[in-house]
Amino acid sequence: MLLDVQWFIYALISNGALSPEDAVAIYNSLGEEVTLETYAQALLEQMAAGYSEEELPTLLEQIQEVVNYAVAQGETGECPPLELPEPSAEEAAAPAAAVPRQNFPPPRRSGAVPPPRRNAGAPPRRGGTSARPPQASPDAGDDDEPVRKKGSKRAGLVMDTPRTFADLDIDFSAINGFEDLPSLSDTAYLDDSALEERMIYLLSCLRHLGCSDLHISAGSPPFVRRQLIIERIDSYVLTSEDAERLNLCLLSPERKAFFVKEQDTSFSLEVGSNRFRVCLMYQKDGISGSYRLVPDHICSLEELGFMDRDAATIKRLLDYNNGLILVTGPIGAGKTTTLAAMVNVANEKREDHVITVEEPIEILQMSKKCSVTQREIGKHTISYHSALKAALREDPDIIVVGEMHDLETIENAITAAETGHLVIGTLHTGDAANTLNRLLDVFPPSQQAQIRAMTAGSLRGIICQKQIPNGMGGIELVYEILINSQAVANLVSEGKTYQLKATMAIGSKLGMFTMDQLIMDKFNAGLITYEAALERMQDSESIAQMERMHAMEEAKKLAAGKK
Repeated sequence: MLLDVQWFIYALISNGALSPEDAVAIYNSLGEEVTLETYAQALLEQMAAGYSEEELPTLLEQIQEVVNYAVAQGETGECPPLELPEPSAEEAAAPAAAVPRQNFPPPRRSGAVPPPRRNAGAPPRRGGTSARPPQASPDAGDDDEPVRKKGSKRAGLVMDTPRTFADLDIDFSAINGFEDLPSLSDTAYLDDSALEERMIYLLSCLRHLGCSDLHISAGSPPFVRRQLIIERIDSYVLTSEDAERLNLCLLSPERKAFFVKEQDTSFSLEVGSNRFRVCLMYQKDGISGSYRLVPDHICSLEELGFMDRDAATIKRLLDYNNGLILVTGPIGAGKTTTLAAMVNVANEKREDHVITVEEPIEILQMSKKCSVTQREIGKHTISYHSALKAALREDPDIIVVGEMHDLETIENAITAAETGHLVIGTLHTGDAANTLNRLLDVFPPSQQAQIRAMTAGSLRGIICQKQIPNGMGGIELVYEILINSQAVANLVSEGKTYQLKATMAIGSKLGMFTMDQLIMDKFNAGLITYEAALERMQDSESIAQMERMHAMEEAKKLAAGKK
């Protein structure tokens, strides 16, 4: 019998939720291949008969908590001090469909956990959280394989009824500015159907006007972000009721119930061929919603603003069969579109299995030469680290992690990169050196040396990017690239990340450079004005060089004018 199954049964018997005789009967009824998931599913189906439809989600959460505990305890390698009755003569003589229970292996260490007691709490889970049987009231867990009854949602997930909205027939030639948009001041007088149409109309028009985000927030006028600048589109201050109706009108019943319970949610919205990333939350005045307008196609690296030579460098990084590539930058830097462009490059030039984990899925990837599997946090899986752990069992070649923000996700990503997978992930950091510090500093001091050595060996490169005003009424992508050379690997393993910028500045032959160097190159190419470039540069030597170059150009212009 598998260890996690033993711990699952032990927790239930300890809490009085299951008798030893019933535990044996369920196990014997499942045949030879009894996993924790099949055992928990059989128990759930047996118990569900006594629960109402409203009580079932709570039952799912409670069984999930015991599953989480069993998985954690099973990973320790210890066996529970559990004694079950031997099968009866009838059970022993049963046909192959009801295979007699396998014997438990003896405990490897006595006294590892307290003895089972009727009506006592379940043994503590590693990390201090107590697992409770289905009659307790725990929070839903977030481990890898939640129990799932066919046709019902898994604990911690929301199973959305798919909602797609058709494009409206809009004459965009009549939409030249925000003054051409309808006011939201009549929200209270619109029925639900008219309100849906109003939101779809608004989102479609804002895409036409070049906006990247729409914000609908209680206690504030509606506003957008365009060319990185916040602009109001209406002077009407939304009431709490207006904001609630506007932000909830496009949600499915399941998503609405999930949001009310969890107080925030993130999901993708599909309107015809257009997609939007929606994030909702409660705040002091009511509900706030932000709507990110996702590009309507997968942009190439060159379209996003990468110079030809740098796009070629990134494509070379995607030729590796293993290792870690990081795309970093602040929120709104365009990491998602860069990630999608990189997946598309691999999809067109390699023949591999690609698994992406995103929150939510923004840009759809169709399988071309690669087989692409996209999973969404909150819909297909509970968390990044559980999805990454599960991905390793799905025979992937490339794993894309939408956000690496906790120790377990980062640890799993580095391990996957070391064990033969190409892992592409994102972090919210401002430059390459800070990226590595952020990556390594989440680990406790006792693991620092080991993780630095692992990262030095598995890292392939870092693309750190941001978007800035170009001084000509538009925005420009600026970035820096670090390539893991022998010199970089030595600095990482020795903890001397503060020297990385100097190494990058002299590593142009390998395709790496600093942000300041790239800004200067874009200025020379006429993509950024002198004022915009100077405002974003940080290194004093680079600033001085830029000022000298500008002074020389102005002197040449002055001399040419005199002639």
